[in-house]
Amino acid sequence: MSTQAPRSARELAVRNPRTGQSDHVIQPLDAAALAALGDRLRQAQPAWAAAGVAHRAAVLREWAGRLLADPGPVVDALSRDTGRYRLALGEIQPLRGLVEGYAAMGSALLAPAAERPSVAPGIAIGTELVPYAVAGVISPWNFPFLLSTLDAIPALVAGCAVIVKPSEVTPRFIAPLMESVRQVPELAGVLAFIEGDGATGAALIEETDIICFTGSVATGRKVAESCARHFIPACLELGGKDPAIVLASADPARAAEVILRASVQATGQACQSLERVYVQRPIYEAFLANLVAAARRIELNYPDMRAGQMGPLIFARQAEIIAGQLADARARGAQVLTGGEIEHHGGGSWLRPTVVTAVTHDMTLMTEETFGPVIPVMPFDDIDEAVQLANDSQYGLSAAVFGEEAEARRVATRLDAGAVSINDGGLTTEAFDAEKNSFKFSGMGSSRMGPSGLLRFLRKRAILIQRGQAKTMADLDERGAAPGT
Repeated sequence: MSTQAPRSARELAVRNPRTGQSDHVIQPLDAAALAALGDRLRQAQPAWAAAGVAHRAAVLREWAGRLLADPGPVVDALSRDTGRYRLALGEIQPLRGLVEGYAAMGSALLAPAAERPSVAPGIAIGTELVPYAVAGVISPWNFPFLLSTLDAIPALVAGCAVIVKPSEVTPRFIAPLMESVRQVPELAGVLAFIEGDGATGAALIEETDIICFTGSVATGRKVAESCARHFIPACLELGGKDPAIVLASADPARAAEVILRASVQATGQACQSLERVYVQRPIYEAFLANLVAAARRIELNYPDMRAGQMGPLIFARQAEIIAGQLADARARGAQVLTGGEIEHHGGGSWLRPTVVTAVTHDMTLMTEETFGPVIPVMPFDDIDEAVQLANDSQYGLSAAVFGEEAEARRVATRLDAGAVSINDGGLTTEAFDAEKNSFKFSGMGSSRMGPSGLLRFLRKRAILIQRGQAKTMADLDERGAAPGT
């Protein structure tokens, strides 16, 4: 059986984020090619599901071992996609742990359930877990490999076949990755990463039985509406405007260092990046002084990709959005203390860590997702004010609270967010086994983390066994009804 995806005649140029030049071309699959691929995977899926979780885990271990033994081709391609090396390598390194984690979960969660008696007399209940035949994954451009596999691995462990369409902004890694998949033929029969754009993603919904989408709220709404029309579930991980609350009990120097990292890591191009910081007034000045000093020490990884801490802005349009938010903030009285200007080096777009004060919630910088290394900071006086400001958002992805642990936990329980990190930021990127749901417009559907990350790819089938006396038509005879019943 061929493991090559069908090709399309349509071509799409791809921009290099470090040079600004279009130096790569992809061929997005058209609807017919995607349908042929879906049919092939659908035919292979029953045998994959029947093989059992232990066998599926063994196949995935073989693939992960091969890829991690020689990650160079995929890491190099990811580096060209995103303009950064260390983070590209970091996307691949969790693969073994991801496979092992879901293999262990699968062994426990997919074990045959014991039969149990129903509350209805004489009836026994058995439960079977049935995987969706083909799962579709539409992943974004900021972490192309990691955010693809966060959905694909549990789907494969569950027994699904999987088609992944990464963003057309960062597609270079697909070819070397699929080469690694083809080295494990059984996996190649049920897993395909494909080149494609928005039209390909729309067509993917028609060829799959469940969709996992990570991206913007606007596109996520379109995905949800299309899935609803096709009567298939949608698991959506969307935008964020994550707040951090720094209590007076926090160490201002330590909090500033951690918040800087959690705000500008990956150049702020992460959904769990901290994008709003509220600091209790007694330590506001000390926190701000430490944050500004630390931000000024950050270096761009230009011209050497393996130097410095900050990569380029991957998507050219995002640079325009960030510049627009900063311009709006300045016009409304905000003060930019560091960074603040889009820089152009070698044709790419760059932004140094940008600390902004004198901000208010009538600025787009405080209400709309920035997706860049911008840190607006506001003081607050009491906890109620901080909670009100943090919750004043259409988003509810994650948040952070810094301070004495017991006090920070009390504040965390009042925040409208699916995950709250205490004395750190973005811990969801490290604790893949922590279940969470997105609040408000930040997403929809089961948690992609923990046991739910696996169980969302399975439906429950109830087996109802009559061990008593099955009813007959005699039981429906009106003449047999007792008076008053």
